[in-house]
Amino acid sequence: MQHMSGLCEGRVAIVTGAGRGIGREHALSLARHGAKVVVNDLGGAVDGSGSDLTPAEQVVAEIAEAGGEAVANADNVADWEGAQRLINTAVETFGDLHAVVNNAGILRDRVLANMTEEEWDSVINVHLKGTFAPSRWAVGYWRERAKAGETVSGRIINTTSVSGIYGNPGQTNYGAAKAGIAAFTNIAALEVARYGVTVNAVAPVALTRMTEGLGPAPETDEEREARSPHWIAPIVTWLASEESADVTGRVFEASGQFLAVAEGWVRGPSREPIEDPTQLGPAVSELLAAARKNSGMDGAPGSWPQPR
Repeated sequence: MQHMSGLCEGRVAIVTGAGRGIGREHALSLARHGAKVVVNDLGGAVDGSGSDLTPAEQVVAEIAEAGGEAVANADNVADWEGAQRLINTAVETFGDLHAVVNNAGILRDRVLANMTEEEWDSVINVHLKGTFAPSRWAVGYWRERAKAGETVSGRIINTTSVSGIYGNPGQTNYGAAKAGIAAFTNIAALEVARYGVTVNAVAPVALTRMTEGLGPAPETDEEREARSPHWIAPIVTWLASEESADVTGRVFEASGQFLAVAEGWVRGPSREPIEDPTQLGPAVSELLAAARKNSGMDGAPGSWPQPR
């Protein structure tokens, strides 16, 4: 049996949006557990504007100081060629690729009635296309290895959100992207299992530069610690390892309070179809009365706030 000095010893991982916040914690944890890390960050503002390699370079320096190996990458994950360069950076620098952590994201919160086209497009682009594009090139790489007869141990770890799977007002753009990522995770997992690749997602709850303006600020050290981004890194590090080979297509919720598995859409109460729409009222009432209510942001069925 191969001796492992760390959970991810000898593995090569890419983390997108790894210059700050949750992504930075992922990169540091993966490196601590023996992975060689590509630290991707455009270095933009929370709304996606601007770029600056410095945050990524600072994380690389931190990893190097601790005796790990890392390289910075500033490609835009939502750019087709940029995403390909990102995957190539891992393979050219470290000789292989084992895990892609799609963490990059931006916020442009606005209620639907006030949302601009640009606010919609930019958020969908970074989150949804920025998950698709690196995943697409990584899977292409792993498929070639598998077809060449090599044993592949590939991991895609996406970032979804309770805002997407349960719903948070003011975030139709962000929530739609994050719910799309959950669906993407489920479907991609079915497609890539044959290559030796798993696809999972994590819905983090943490206080970062991106979320500090949302909800009440933590008042005590305990609250601040419970919302620290470092609580998200353990499940991501484990999912990036070889130990997680039999886990795929799942969404994990992670915070300083709990680790949970989110359960997806299920068919609720049903009945035989009705052709005449004028007869539907009572039937729909019966179905809804027998169905579980929507979950709110706490994930509990029935806690969805009633629209005002």
